[in-house]
Amino acid sequence: EVQLVESGGGLVQAGGSLRLSCAASGFSFDDYAIGWFRQAPGKEREGVACLKSSDGPTYYADSVKGRFTVSSDKAKNTVYLQMNNMTPEDTGVYYCVADFSIYESSWHVPGSFDYWGQGTQVTVSS
Repeated sequence: EVQLVESGGGLVQAGGSLRLSCAASGFSFDDYAIGWFRQAPGKEREGVACLKSSDGPTYYADSVKGRFTVSSDKAKNTVYLQMNNMTPEDTGVYYCVADFSIYESSWHVPGSFDYWGQGTQVTVSS
């Protein structure tokens, strides 16, 4: 059974940093794509970053390029999202996601991922 458990959310001031963690179980990082989505109040879920297998390419939303970094630790079965220089527009619930196979053209589409964590709240104050 695939399980994803996020942690690390919280309140941060604009310009600050947070690191989210996602403890994964039930699958191998070598075979799965794993990433992060977020949902701001009143908005649709959007793809933030994705790691296509443990040694594969990474994808980022334009809004976070240069500020966010997704990485994985295979030994710990954990995926991280390092978020720097944060802005109030980064506020939302962040979800860890995983799936066996995704296409580069649709990594940012929520329907591309079958497995979702419960989410962790991130709030950036101005």
